[in-house]
Amino acid sequence: MQLRPLATAAAVLALAVPLSSCGFDYATDREYDVNSGATNRDGEVDVLSAVVVSAAEGSGTFIASFSNNDPAAEQTFTGVAGADGESVTAAEFEPITISPGGLVNLADPAAGIVLTGDFGPGNVVPLSIDFGNGERISLNVPVVADDTGYWEGMDAS
Repeated sequence: MQLRPLATAAAVLALAVPLSSCGFDYATDREYDVNSGATNRDGEVDVLSAVVVSAAEGSGTFIASFSNNDPAAEQTFTGVAGADGESVTAAEFEPITISPGGLVNLADPAAGIVLTGDFGPGNVVPLSIDFGNGERISLNVPVVADDTGYWEGMDAS
């Protein structure tokens, strides 16, 4: 009869471990970026914290960070323009090289990629971002004001 309490205790202990675990696909298992910019991690190059900093209606400066996920080959940021029929255009700029496994922040040093179109602070603009490998990333990018906080003074337009 003394085996019965021992067996019960062993069964309770055996079930306690799997039943007390956190499980799978909980919020703590997913990436969560706390920022005011748009992020896309689906391509060879991650687009991180993308915003348009605007001091006036109709113009602004595109700011983002690019992380090259390829440890062997460099990538190139070649263009940005309106997506989904938006008439947003970028002034001409030299393509920006992203070293293998590297990170490029367009705010430091300032790349000065000026956009023009029908937008202003507080809007969200659909943009397509092009890379030299043929990838095109589309995302909805917030337009932030140039006069406060982190973004103050970053509009080169």
